Amino acid sequence: MAKEELIQFEGLVTEILPDARYRVQLDAGHEIVAYTAGKMKKNRIKTLAGDRVTVEMSPYDLEKGRLIFRHKDERPSSAGGPPRPGQRGGQFRRR
Repeated sequence: MAKEELIQFEGLVTEILPDARYRVQLDAGHEIVAYTAGKMKKNRIKTLAGDRVTVEMSPYDLEKGRLIFRHKDERPSSAGGPPRPGQRGGQFRRR
């Protein structure tokens, strides 16, 4: 096994912890603490409790991991599409 080789697992975020960490229940049954990967922070991908995620872990420490992907929710969104003309779209103002 190479030094850089990482293991990927899928799991469910069960709890949000301080310092941008999450408690994740893996499909294999183990529970780990994971942090958000830099690309997810850069692209402002938010993770909430109940989200399906892919976790990357080192084979040397199987208690910690890094969230590298948040799977899209299969439920239809309640927004219903783009905002109509004349309505304010979203919660942010344009400058």
